[in-house]
Amino acid sequence: MSESGNGAHPRTSFLRSVAFLRSPSASPSADGSPHGSAAPSPDPVPPPPTRRRVLAAGAGAAALLGAPLPAHAAVPEAVPGAVPAPVPPADPRPGGGAGPAAAAAPYASYWFPDSLPHGAPGPGIVWRSLKEWTPESDPDLAHNTATVPLAARFTPVPPHPAVRAGQARIASLVSFGPTSQNPSQGVSTADTYALTHWAYIDELVFWGGSAGEGIVLAPNAPVVDAAHRNGVPVLGNVFLPPVAYGGDLQWTRDLVQRDALGRFPIAEQLVRVAVAYGFDGWFVNAETDGGDSALATRMREFLRALRAAGAAHGLRITWYDAMNSTGRVGWQGALNPLNQEFFEDRAGRVADTVFVDFRWSARSLADSAGLAERLGRSRHELWAAVDTESRGWDSAVDWEAIVPRGRDHVVSYGFYRPEWTRNHLTDRSPGAFHRADDRFWTGESLDPARPAPDGRGWRAPATVVADRSTVAALPFACSFNTGHGERWYERGEAVSDTPWSHLGLQDRLPGRRWVVDTAGPRPSVTLDFARAWRGGSSLLVAGRLAAPAAVGLHGTRLALPRAGVLELVHSADPGSAPAVVEVGVAVREPAAPGEPAPYAWFAAGTAVPGAGWRTARVGLSSLAGRTAYGLAVRVTARGEGAVSWRVGALSVRDATARPRPAAPHTPAVDAAAEQHGTAAVRLSWRRAPGPVRHYELHRLLPDGTRRFLGGTCGTALYLPAVVRAGRERAAVFEVRAVDELYAVSAPARTALAWAR
Repeated sequence: MSESGNGAHPRTSFLRSVAFLRSPSASPSADGSPHGSAAPSPDPVPPPPTRRRVLAAGAGAAALLGAPLPAHAAVPEAVPGAVPAPVPPADPRPGGGAGPAAAAAPYASYWFPDSLPHGAPGPGIVWRSLKEWTPESDPDLAHNTATVPLAARFTPVPPHPAVRAGQARIASLVSFGPTSQNPSQGVSTADTYALTHWAYIDELVFWGGSAGEGIVLAPNAPVVDAAHRNGVPVLGNVFLPPVAYGGDLQWTRDLVQRDALGRFPIAEQLVRVAVAYGFDGWFVNAETDGGDSALATRMREFLRALRAAGAAHGLRITWYDAMNSTGRVGWQGALNPLNQEFFEDRAGRVADTVFVDFRWSARSLADSAGLAERLGRSRHELWAAVDTESRGWDSAVDWEAIVPRGRDHVVSYGFYRPEWTRNHLTDRSPGAFHRADDRFWTGESLDPARPAPDGRGWRAPATVVADRSTVAALPFACSFNTGHGERWYERGEAVSDTPWSHLGLQDRLPGRRWVVDTAGPRPSVTLDFARAWRGGSSLLVAGRLAAPAAVGLHGTRLALPRAGVLELVHSADPGSAPAVVEVGVAVREPAAPGEPAPYAWFAAGTAVPGAGWRTARVGLSSLAGRTAYGLAVRVTARGEGAVSWRVGALSVRDATARPRPAAPHTPAVDAAAEQHGTAAVRLSWRRAPGPVRHYELHRLLPDGTRRFLGGTCGTALYLPAVVRAGRERAAVFEVRAVDELYAVSAPARTALAWAR
């Protein structure tokens, strides 16, 4: 492998991370990992437990559990209409079994285009043909369907003059889990890549695929719902692996096959999948060598057909720089005459963007930008690959070749495997992960308005690319929930002490983290998991304050009504110095990039240590008819001690009374399997009328208490291990709809009757 202007070529790492030999044997791949596993990293993430292991582990194994009560606890009477939990026959699918494991857990979908590999799949792997797929026959469709629409975005005035709006953008290729057995609806741990820096991302690719499992991947619903809430489109992945890593040219031919009428059936299937599952298009990566110019022509025609079929649904295509017009694989590290026809041909647009291979140099990117413009396309429709899988912010990157200081950006760029921010850690607690992730996206200073001096090291996205926001309509609320946590909180009380992760429950968090204006020492500003008002985390401002400290939060475009009101839920930790609290609303934008936001400040009370959570209600009638361009908080210490102050929730709304959300309809136990007092359960319900942010599921325990089990933006949820509480006759479940202000509906109930 050659080296290019951006340092050592990462192709070896790139290949071994996603491609595994076609043989189903247990022999190791090029990096020593077993075939069929998730994309490995220098500090590999342990594979998820099998369904049988999860269920056998009992209450401590799963986040979505009700812990058993003592044997003497009160037992409810049998619930009318409760569904019994029979033990079904053995699961006929590879990796299946008898007992609770046979109530199959839903996983993110993956396929081969048509023909399947030789031999038999490994444990827990299901080989499927995309050509045979239909929504009607998909048993996991309800669990894999994203429901949050793609939000419109706007660009606030950047917080630093070096940041350029309307130029370079960022794509992010992320492996959120293994190809097979990647849970559809969250996982039972807080140790996940809970991406929150959506403001800098223009496109997310659900990365993965292997010759031993499947090479067409559909993203799971929580990732899509979180991305869409922040205006980021998500692409599924079509990965045709190199021959050396199990690739078979027949799969390329299957992908681009025509039927008797000259149509491309797999292109139509890819569109059907994206529309049914609710995501935004496909990343097409053809790295299987051995083709010819006729196959290249067929591939280009396939891309055109995919584009035409997806146009009505707003789908997009990104082409990876691998196969060229000869039909052979020859990574160019550029857009040039050998691969331009996959981007733009004589008939017009073929792909929306091209991910330029890691072999780029300063010269090749400049030439690529010029060619794109001669073709009538934007230079920023080219993503220059930046490999961060192994070294993260220590990666050697020629930033001046992509996003130079002092002149226009050359092209856009794409991160390969930024989940390094989690994978390299020895402490994978949520707090440690977010500290690392903030440094990756914001830089060492952790303040995009005051970046560290620009040297030869890491050029963090916040110092280059303008952040975007989707906070443009009322009502708006944020409880600073990152989509994972070590407990689940409601109104400041922990209602589940089990770790959890579900990105679909994530809030719209502040885009720029964190802009702090103070004349004294800068306090620490973090997303913290020790206490929360709602969800799993809160915003913590901590340190000795010699002067007032203002923390910028959301960039907004909120038209303020006559009865507008802002509510702030906040708390001072025990041992904190008391603090005077204010909220800021900017009614005009900064005069120029890097200029301070002109906030109007409103008193929000005093934070008294040990007093618990307080809600400050601030009327905004004086700003009626104006637009709020930004929100902030300001803290002033009273006394000499350090402040440890939290924001649990922030909301802006019309004070006019709002109806409570309507309840969902007809919840039901769709499938269940009980063994030794533990059941795996599939639940579903019908959508509540009116606007719904998400749904939350609780278990009503025999003593009358409620325990949080999980949440989802869709209408189906899988519970891997519901443990019988004492000798209760039935496990009672309550489903509630939750609106944008976190108001909850009345419960809709269903129950699972225990066998004996």
